[in-house]
Formats: sequence, structure tokens, C-alpha cells
Amino acid sequence: MRPSKQSKPCRLPENGDSTDKEILMNRLLLLSAAVLPTACGSGETDKIGRASTVFNMLGKNDRIEVEGFDDPDVQGVACYISYAKKGGLKEMVNLEEDASDASVSCVQTASSISFDETAVRKPKEVFKRGTGFAFKSRQIVRYYDPKRKAFAYLVYSDKIVQGSPKNSLSAVSCFGSGIPQTDGVQADTSGKLLAGACIISNPIKNPDKR
Repeated sequence: MRPSKQSKPCRLPENGDSTDKEILMNRLLLLSAAVLPTACGSGETDKIGRASTVFNMLGKNDRIEVEGFDDPDVQGVACYISYAKKGGLKEMVNLEEDASDASVSCVQTASSISFDETAVRKPKEVFKRGTGFAFKSRQIVRYYDPKRKAFAYLVYSDKIVQGSPKNSLSAVSCFGSGIPQTDGVQADTSGKLLAGACIISNPIKNPDKR
């Protein structure tokens, strides 16, 4: 009779040993660290809420995120942005690519709006967030209309090579809601302009000139 082959006894991993799962997790962490800079956001925002759209067994659900932030240059104006966020395992290792769908709404949050007209004349990026490992980002750019004394906030997504035409726009006017400082545009004794609910310092001399 042939002797039966004895199977090797099972051995639990000792200190210093690495299981296949640990090796996989280490590789995922290294990959995550490599792409982390493109996934980080910028700017101070407040998390307002979220709504789940797709259930995922691993990681967070696909969802819609809502954030709010104050315009750093325009006192009395805040913006709220909602955007699609991909969850699951890819999000855990920062390999997800979010959809380009986003919406922005900006509102007056104080009785008056104060800003330096010369400083806000040029377009400025007031929000930016990485939305994918492939150098994709979502941003909000503020534009100022000196003739109408109004601000326009545009949200869109782009990549290094090609972006998306999907966009959303919100506008805030000095003559919108709020307690008006004046019915028209006039200068006060300090040289500032009073326009509707806005108190404007360093006014532009020729607002119609681009």
C-alpha cells in the first residue's frame, strides 16, 4: 500500500508575514497616494448635505453632494454648489471620475453687499475641486458686470486636453433682494458708490469700457 501524502498543516500568519489581502491593500494605498494630489479640493467650504443615488456594496454610495461657501472678495454673497460624486471602491483609492453634472446658486446673505470694484473686475476662480484621477477638475469662476452692477458665477468641468460643455450659471445683482442703500447709483462722502444694496469701494471710472 502506498503511503498517503500528508497535507501541510495550516499556519496562521505570524508577525512579519503578509497575507494576500494585506499585499493588495498596501498596493492600493500606494496607488492612492500617487494620485491623491489630483483628488484634493481647495478653498473653504461647508458641507450642507447629500442625497444617495446609487447603492454600492463597497465604499460610499454614488451621491449628490451640496456645499456652500462665501465669496472671499464680495462680502454678503454666498454660493451653493451641488454636484455628482462617484462612490464605490474606486473612490476609496481615488481612482473615480465624477460626472460633469453640477449646479450653482448664489444669494445675498446680508443686508448689504460690499466689495472693491477694481479688485473684482477681472474673472476669478472662487472654487475648485478635483473630480478624477485623470486631471479632471470642477471650478466656479466669478465674472463682474460693472455696467449692471451684477455678478455672474459659472460652474463647469474641464480636463487638460478636453473638458465638458455642461455648465450652470447664477447671478447676483446689487438691485436684487435685500435692503437697498439707494434706489440708483450715487457717491457718498467717503468716495464710495452706493448702488442698490451694494457699497462699492474703488469704483471704476468708465464701467462701460471693457
